Amino acid sequence: MRDSTNIYGSRARTLSQEVPTMTESSRDGVQSWTESMSARDRIRAVAESLREPRSVNWISEQADAAWSTTNEELQDLVDQGQLRRVEAGETTRYQPDYTRLLFEEIRTLIEENTREELRSELAAITEEIEEWQATYDVETWEELEQSLADGDLTSAELRDRRDVIAFWRENEEDRRLIKHALELYSDVEAAREQMTDVADRATS
Repeated sequence: MRDSTNIYGSRARTLSQEVPTMTESSRDGVQSWTESMSARDRIRAVAESLREPRSVNWISEQADAAWSTTNEELQDLVDQGQLRRVEAGETTRYQPDYTRLLFEEIRTLIEENTREELRSELAAITEEIEEWQATYDVETWEELEQSLADGDLTSAELRDRRDVIAFWRENEEDRRLIKHALELYSDVEAAREQMTDVADRATS
C-alpha cells in the first residue's frame, strides 16, 4: 500500500485527524511524547489538530499538561490568530482557524515540492484509489464502509477494510490539497519572487 502522505514527510496532519491520545500511543508502542516534546509543544500539537471545539480540560488531558499551562498556551494561540474561542453555554472551547490551516497546508506543499512531484503524487493517489475500487467493487469509501455490515466477512477482512477506508479518506484529503496547490502554484511563485525582489532592493 502506498504511503498516503509521501510528499508531507514527517509533518503532522492537521486537517483530517486529531493527534492520538497518550493511551493510543502507548498501545502502539510509541515513545511517550512527554519525553520528546515540551508541555507547550504538546498543547500546540493537540490544539492545532482538533476536528471539533474542545475545552481546556480536554486539551490538557490529551497533552498531558497542567491545566494552568494549557490555558495560558491556548490564550497565546488565540492572540496569535491560530485558535478561535467558541462559547458553549458556560464552557469556553477552542478550535483551529481551519481556513488559515488550509492555506498553510497548500503553501507548504508548494514551497516543499515541485510541480512534477505534486503531479506524480496525484497520479499515485488516483492509481491506488482505482485499485481499491476494483478490488472491492465500489466507487467510494462510503460504499466500502457500508460493506462492513456484511455478516459473511471474517474479522481479518473487516480489519483490512477498515484500514483501507482510513487510507482512502486520507487520500481524498491529500488529493484535494494537491489540486489546490497546483491551481495556485504560479500565483504563489510569483508572490514569492516579488517579495524576494523587494527585499533585495531594500538591502542594496
